[in-house]
Amino acid sequence: MPNTLEPRLSKALAYIDAHLDADLSLEQLSRVAACSRFHFHRLFRARFGISLHRYVQLCRLRRAGERLAFRRCPVLDIALDSGYRSPEAFARAFRQAVGQSPSAFRRQPRWLPWHSHLQTLRQLRNRSMPSVHAPFVVDIVDFPATPIALLEHRGHPARLGDSLRDFIAWRRQQQLPPSVSATYNLLYTDPDDCAPDAFRIGLCAATDRAIAANPQGVRAALIPAGRCARLRHLGSDAELGAKARWLYTEWLPASGEQPRDFPLFLQRLRFYPDVAEADAVSELFLPLQDRATNA
Repeated sequence: MPNTLEPRLSKALAYIDAHLDADLSLEQLSRVAACSRFHFHRLFRARFGISLHRYVQLCRLRRAGERLAFRRCPVLDIALDSGYRSPEAFARAFRQAVGQSPSAFRRQPRWLPWHSHLQTLRQLRNRSMPSVHAPFVVDIVDFPATPIALLEHRGHPARLGDSLRDFIAWRRQQQLPPSVSATYNLLYTDPDDCAPDAFRIGLCAATDRAIAANPQGVRAALIPAGRCARLRHLGSDAELGAKARWLYTEWLPASGEQPRDFPLFLQRLRFYPDVAEADAVSELFLPLQDRATNA
């Protein structure tokens, strides 16, 4: 495909991500791409191997599943925001795609079929995603000691959703939503560089409250004070791995700094699916040794 068409297709993909609640008809998207509607759907399928309609449906179903599993949005609102005129039509499409009704998925998601269903979407987005360009802006900050509530997920990344649901339920019980309690992840392992069963991540909320024994397994912990390299990340989590690797392979050797004995961690500032994926904001922190230790 001529390179002149790639920016048009990328513009259409970005528009879809940012306007999942809006009109995503062929006519509208061909206007966004500045391409004839008689040809745009053929160009889209030729480039990505999937119809434009199917891509939009997958994006909406993915967000619908996230909202069903992790948010309290009414099913009617999710159905309408997903482009369906009734909960019944949405339920039929969701069950056909995922193998569970929306209400059953909300009660107990079957994560492995869910991730398998979305594999096509992940592959397409990885192919279409613009390259992560370095260098990135990194500053060094003095991170304060931060008491946290911590729930550790260990095991297959596809089952992380169950741990997230447990942690969200605990936060709701404790009245510690992200608006009043900063959200962190401790990135113990790289999911692209470890066996699925060895995957480990910490789900954290900033709080200095005493934490009583609880069925979710949340416990008190601490992100220690110290110097950290900080890199702001905008957009999909799919690009986080590349930026983390750049920190270790490019920035760290050139900086003269040495890592401290604490894992890479992440603060989530704006969340998908509450905002469009392109509008999500996180900050990566790489703990560094003190200057005196590093000298």
